[in-house]
Amino acid sequence: MDMPTSPSQTTTPEGKFQLLVSGISDYAIYMLDPNGIVTSWNAGAQRFKGYTADEIIGQHFSRFYTPEDQQTGLPAKALEIALKEGKFESEGWRVRKDGTHFWTSVVIDPIYDTNGEHIGFAKITRDVTDRKKAQEALRESEQRFRMLVQGVTDYAIYMLSPTGEVTNWNAGAQRIKGYTADEIVGTSFARFYIPEEQAAGLPAAALATAAREGRFEREAWRVRRDGSRFWAHVVIDAIYNDDGTLAGFAKITRDITEKKNAAEALERANAALFQSQKMEAIGQLTGGIAHDFNNLLSVISSGLEVLPLKTEEPNHLKIVDSMRRAVDRGATLTQQLLSFARQQPLRPEKYNLNKVINGFESVLRRAGNSTISFNMDLASDLNKVMVDASRFETALLNLVVNARDAMPDGGALSISSSKVTLADQQVSGLAAGQYVKVSVSDTGFGMPPEVMARAFEPFFTTKEMGKGTGLGLSQVYGFMKQSEGGVNVESAIGHGTTISLYFPALDERSSNVAPAEDVSDKVLVVDDEPDVLEMATALFRTIGYEVFTANNGQTALEILERSKDISVLFSDVMMPSMTGIELAKRVRQLRPDMKILLASGYALPALKEKHSGVDEFMFMNKPYKLAELAKKLRSS
Repeated sequence: MDMPTSPSQTTTPEGKFQLLVSGISDYAIYMLDPNGIVTSWNAGAQRFKGYTADEIIGQHFSRFYTPEDQQTGLPAKALEIALKEGKFESEGWRVRKDGTHFWTSVVIDPIYDTNGEHIGFAKITRDVTDRKKAQEALRESEQRFRMLVQGVTDYAIYMLSPTGEVTNWNAGAQRIKGYTADEIVGTSFARFYIPEEQAAGLPAAALATAAREGRFEREAWRVRRDGSRFWAHVVIDAIYNDDGTLAGFAKITRDITEKKNAAEALERANAALFQSQKMEAIGQLTGGIAHDFNNLLSVISSGLEVLPLKTEEPNHLKIVDSMRRAVDRGATLTQQLLSFARQQPLRPEKYNLNKVINGFESVLRRAGNSTISFNMDLASDLNKVMVDASRFETALLNLVVNARDAMPDGGALSISSSKVTLADQQVSGLAAGQYVKVSVSDTGFGMPPEVMARAFEPFFTTKEMGKGTGLGLSQVYGFMKQSEGGVNVESAIGHGTTISLYFPALDERSSNVAPAEDVSDKVLVVDDEPDVLEMATALFRTIGYEVFTANNGQTALEILERSKDISVLFSDVMMPSMTGIELAKRVRQLRPDMKILLASGYALPALKEKHSGVDEFMFMNKPYKLAELAKKLRSS
């Protein structure tokens, strides 16, 4: 029990100190003897622990510890540490008289007399339960926040040091960027930027902006762990300490690639709709004008038929002839306009486009010139399509002529065919499905975007005055729309142009019966005279042959190399560069089993005098008749 003090005792320094300690109520301050028995007790101790001085003095201080701490010998260890190290300090649970627990901050100091002999311990205890509850509430709040951040998978949320090193990493960051926390924490966030932006110093600039303005926000490409790119929305917020110094940055990244793709798709769809509506309006206007113009031409043409009957003056007749030629050109122009307006009747039939292209190859080659290499790459597995073959040939010729004109200094022109599967609106105006694609490519000037946007408009041309009507591509556009297909242009300045035509592929598996094999024989007709070549082609088609054509020996060899199933060679003898006899000998070496038939306007004896080896092959004199040609083919 605390002993009462006399007035004389309170005037001494020791007495005043005792009064000070006894009056303190915010701290439990009391003495222990060397064995841990309580020897003094202040008001703060009574308030915290609930015992009066009479109840506790003479009791062991271990009664304030929880049963678990008593069992582990913590009270004795505390005294031992205080005696050994000069002080014991800790926090822990303590027990009041009523059995309730409170969280305390405890300090135990050993006490020695003037002779240095250990006489006990001074123990100070403070109730810090409110502080502990606040700390635990803060810790739980932080834990819940960490769980929240870690649980977010749609956003990459992480912290950066002031210099840009990643200091933590959530599940969303791992999902979006592909790195685990172990791989990325401690490394610079600049690794997420594309190389061009790294080289331009944009990562450091972003942090500088966030530090200066408090926030940085942007959309840009970012790089995943596997090297792939995604379009990201990025926000960087500066984080400051209580003293106002920069602690680091909070960074939130969201993958919005799908949103960007959807926006771009919508923009393309709107642009395609606008273009389609514009072309439709131009088409209606053009069609109306063409019809009216045709009516005017009909009147003029009819008048020109009558005028020669009214006069025999030679000069007048020449004028009439000139006027008639002008009318013919005008009629051709109106047909081109009607083609763009989709008002020309089509006669579609089932065709393998490769066969149409091969049969028209010699004309396409002649449309080029000697400075342009001509290449064909035709796929072997094309579906058939419904197409007006003659109109397709005209469209293809238009594309080849445009490609040639784009390469005045020479280059390479390629025609290719393939079977493709398109997604919906992958090519403007076309639904998803199977298509046959025919492309004409050149290595010419290329077109800027503003020219590509107008390429199919009638009368739009970039050629010099008098070198083009501007109707070639518009005819192609109208033909493809009438054929329920589509057309696409790919071009870049200095990298040439590719124009692709897409025809809906026929489903040849719709019947339970397998499609019949095309058993018609194939013939290669070679002649340097276009009219003779055309007539020979017509004769062979009449007797059931599929016809390939060439206007010189070298082209013929290229076609034979590409088409292994040609069974007949029919060639003129007198051709420049490589004669028909030279060609026949080359073919005999390459394809010993091929039928070879030569033709010439020269008599066979005259040819034998000038050309050796002509009698090694079947021979026909020009002009020849269909029956004679068929007989020769049967007899070989």
